Amino acid sequence: MAVLTANSHLIYRDLYHRGQSSGNSGYPSSSSSFGLLSLRRLVNGRGERKKRRRNRWTTEVWGPQSFWAEASRPDSIEMEPIAGMDEFDRALQQAKEAAQPIVVDWMADWCRKCIYLRPKLEKLASDYHDRVKFYCVDVNNVPQALVKRGNISKMPTIQLWKDEEMKEEIIGGHKAWLVVDEVREMIEKHI
Repeated sequence: MAVLTANSHLIYRDLYHRGQSSGNSGYPSSSSSFGLLSLRRLVNGRGERKKRRRNRWTTEVWGPQSFWAEASRPDSIEMEPIAGMDEFDRALQQAKEAAQPIVVDWMADWCRKCIYLRPKLEKLASDYHDRVKFYCVDVNNVPQALVKRGNISKMPTIQLWKDEEMKEEIIGGHKAWLVVDEVREMIEKHI
């Protein structure tokens, strides 16, 4: 591909005149390696790249944020484990002070759906890394008083807590991608 420089309009003009002198009425011969039509797609009349397409593509794909802000976001964020009542209370207190909700994944290591869902929730955590904190509680390794406080009967159960109260929950007995979509909707309601 040709390199576009500040004098690209001169190249455009030369190709145009070369095509006219060959009797083509402005189009270079089919044997030329870089035709006038492809150059017209790359260069406007002033020798500059067309900016309209690039800007439209940038806003469609990346939105209002810059490319580098999107590129610096982590792919996934590991959920913080909660091992006891004190840690759970501390997480709720920090969330209340920050005026942000937290998402708690109540799971067990023997539960296949829990194991399959965890990386998907960690990926979702990267989407909300500055607005929502994600935690996980292994119900087999915590006191039963904590499990009762969460009112957990099935696993996986994903709860959203805000202002030290449980606002909503999703019992993840169905496909993981449906659970992740429901968690996303739940978060959007309470942000």
